[in-house]
Amino acid sequence: MRNKITIVGAGYVGMSLSMLLSKFNSVTVLDKDNKKIKALKEKKSTIKDEDINIFWKKNNLKIKPTLSSKTAYKDARFILVCTPTNYDPAQNYFDTSAVENIIRDALKINDKATFVIKSTVPVGYTESLRKKLKYKNIIFSPEFLREGRALNDNLYPSRIIVGSKNKEAKLFVKLLQENAEKKNIKTFYMKSSDAEAVKLFSNTFLAMRVSFFNELDSYSISKQLNTKSIVDGVSADERIGNFYNNPSFGYGGYCLPKDTKQLLANYKDVPQNLIQAVVQSNSTRKDFIANEILKTNPRIVGVYLLSMKTESDNFRDSSIQGIIKRIKAKGVEVIVYEPKLKKNKFFGSKVIKKLEDFKTKSSLIIANRRSDELEDVNDKVYTRDLYGDN
Repeated sequence: MRNKITIVGAGYVGMSLSMLLSKFNSVTVLDKDNKKIKALKEKKSTIKDEDINIFWKKNNLKIKPTLSSKTAYKDARFILVCTPTNYDPAQNYFDTSAVENIIRDALKINDKATFVIKSTVPVGYTESLRKKLKYKNIIFSPEFLREGRALNDNLYPSRIIVGSKNKEAKLFVKLLQENAEKKNIKTFYMKSSDAEAVKLFSNTFLAMRVSFFNELDSYSISKQLNTKSIVDGVSADERIGNFYNNPSFGYGGYCLPKDTKQLLANYKDVPQNLIQAVVQSNSTRKDFIANEILKTNPRIVGVYLLSMKTESDNFRDSSIQGIIKRIKAKGVEVIVYEPKLKKNKFFGSKVIKKLEDFKTKSSLIIANRRSDELEDVNDKVYTRDLYGDN
């Protein structure tokens, strides 16, 4: 084991990175959630990603989970900050307090470590934090992970972006490269602010693409056209491509909603129209879908799963939640089927534990993505999923 690496946060980013980097390094994972630490001690993934459990057994990885900051930070060469930064609508800015607090606390124990921020932050944040803390060894390196495929995207990354060109940054890149399965990974060294912009613009472009095909679908429904025929014809153009083109209730999840809003906030003094349109489009799509559902005069609307994708266990900011709020505001009764929920209520709606009961009680079932589980009640399923994929 050549380097001690501490990973702060055992979510999607931290969990998958701990798998990747523990192949050839000593990895300690710090989290304040005792349940996650317990799972790690039992060699269980803290996120839904089948590849992780297989990879862990296959490679017999040794990861040291801890609740102790002192244990985690002491003697670490690299400290990776992988905590979420939520968008604060009141401040029109990411809440980066957790990132700063982690680095401040760690510096009291270890003032020689290199900090790598994997959390998404506003453009210019890393440079301002270096000046604020008077500490140069803070690097921003964005992640580009899909829910349910986080480890795969670390083993076979599309690219590596690092917001620094110093010695430690190059060593960190070497660690990522030698632990990955993919060879000859495209690697870009740049200023930290440029790297921060890459992350926000990448996710906003994906949100824009989702919004484009959703608005295509809205148009097709309104004009009584065949959405699939149009999408197939449009996507056959190699410049456009046959991917990321399956209509949905809107974009959601960990990154796209907050990252698009943060990028828009960064445009405060810069003329723009498109970024604002991407943010507004998602709300407009939810309005449209909710109205289409209400046109059927449903007695009880059953919501089949809250997660955005079939292989995901995350339903934070999922678009279907926006649909729920809209149709409930019109007085329609809503029930929810979500096996991951332990509570009996969600947004004041009853959670049905048994799938068959859910099917029977629902007069209309809305599903962001199709499922074989609903084949027998397909006549009362409302979805915009054309291709049966994410």
